[in-house]
Amino acid sequence: MKTTETPAPPPAEPGASVSKVDVPVSKPGRRKREGTVLNVFSHGVLVIWAIMVVTPLLWAVMTSFKDDGSIFGSPWALPDRLHFGNWARAWTEANMSGYFLNTVLVVGGSLIGTLVLGSMAAYVLARFDFPGNRFIYYLFIGGMSFPIMLALVPLFYVVNNMGLLNTIHGLILVYIAYSLPFTVFFLTAFFRTLPTSVAEAAFVDGASHTRTFFQIMLPMAKPGLISVGIFNFLGQWNQYMLPTVLNTDPDKKVLTQGLVQLAVSQGYKGDWSGLFAGLVMAMLPVLGAYIIFQRQVVQGLTAGALK
Repeated sequence: MKTTETPAPPPAEPGASVSKVDVPVSKPGRRKREGTVLNVFSHGVLVIWAIMVVTPLLWAVMTSFKDDGSIFGSPWALPDRLHFGNWARAWTEANMSGYFLNTVLVVGGSLIGTLVLGSMAAYVLARFDFPGNRFIYYLFIGGMSFPIMLALVPLFYVVNNMGLLNTIHGLILVYIAYSLPFTVFFLTAFFRTLPTSVAEAAFVDGASHTRTFFQIMLPMAKPGLISVGIFNFLGQWNQYMLPTVLNTDPDKKVLTQGLVQLAVSQGYKGDWSGLFAGLVMAMLPVLGAYIIFQRQVVQGLTAGALK
């Protein structure tokens, strides 16, 4: 059976022009202009967003150094002089010092407990296979979706029956239980990204599971611990619903409760400068913690994607 061959085209005559197929070529200048427009637009949106966020903060700080007359007379003008008495009045007369101390004790204790217990649970769930592993993991995931409003009434009776109502340590335990689901969820994904060869080498050298976790794996998880610690610090420092229900003792109130009480009392007194001073006092620790650890937060969030 013969195959049909396509005849070759005749040779071009001398002097005849040979037609060329036009291949569309993308213009690099056009792509560059499109990228420039996109960058300008995205940077413009970020600048607008930064102005919207920073302006209220700066205005609150500026207002905390004004007197009451200047606050209403010229709200956007700079203070004529710095009234540090507003801060002293809020710290002493409004008992912001006591609220601040209670908040530091509660948040400090709950943050340490959350990171220790959460990292241990996350390490076991991420590194060991045992019956019920996924079930326990999904229980923590379900805890993230459970609204706290539904748990307030039974939580009140449980804490009351345990004799922990209106106590600092009782509030610490509740904060730990409230923050554990997100902590375990975050750190479980982070521990899975860590290399297993380091832990296997430690086991070969005779290290126990406890020593391997605390001396090797936990230091390697430092970016993730800092990231989840910042998130828990923000949530626990600004927590208002739980202490309002579980902590009604005036001497044990935390900063969020104190700010509400300060807003009510200072509103009737007309001491708006003291109110803004107390507001800035409550805001500065959170803002300072994020500014100091912002690089570690970004490293912890992107570590899983980069490995």
